[in-house]
Amino acid sequence: MDDAFTIQISGSLVKQLADDTERVKKKTRKPKPKTPKTPQKKQVEPTNQKEIHDNSQSLKPELPPTAAWPPMYFPIPPPANPELDAIRSVLQDSERVLEKLKKQEDEMVVEVKQKAKELHDKEFKLPQPKPMPCSADLTACLDCYKENTKDPLKCSTLVKNFADCARTIRQQVSSSNQ
Repeated sequence: MDDAFTIQISGSLVKQLADDTERVKKKTRKPKPKTPKTPQKKQVEPTNQKEIHDNSQSLKPELPPTAAWPPMYFPIPPPANPELDAIRSVLQDSERVLEKLKKQEDEMVVEVKQKAKELHDKEFKLPQPKPMPCSADLTACLDCYKENTKDPLKCSTLVKNFADCARTIRQQVSSSNQ
């Protein structure tokens, strides 16, 4: 059986049961020892010690059984125990709350990781590099050289424009450093 239950025995219950057994002792009569009604035979006198001992034991009258505790019958517990049902419902509620808290914790962990990544990216992000000066002239020169591999002198005007741009940028940088 899977139905397990506990029984609590208080001191007052033990006293009450002890008082009941004393009343039972007073009311009950002691039964008289039964003697077999068989024809009397001539008893043979024992000749040795062992036979004397065996005969003395067999001649003792049986004592009446002492008053014992009445048998205890445990009632089958009712199928629904309101306290047990209340405990189960509280346990189920707490399990539901625990599941909700775990879900919230998982969501918060994801959110915190995302925020930490955003802060890290903002904190350690490299500054935007300044655009390279004269990049348009440089790409035009390179494209011209690719198109005119056999006659690179056709790109001389583009190379001159790139060189002029580079010179003016150098002059601006050197004048700002002084």
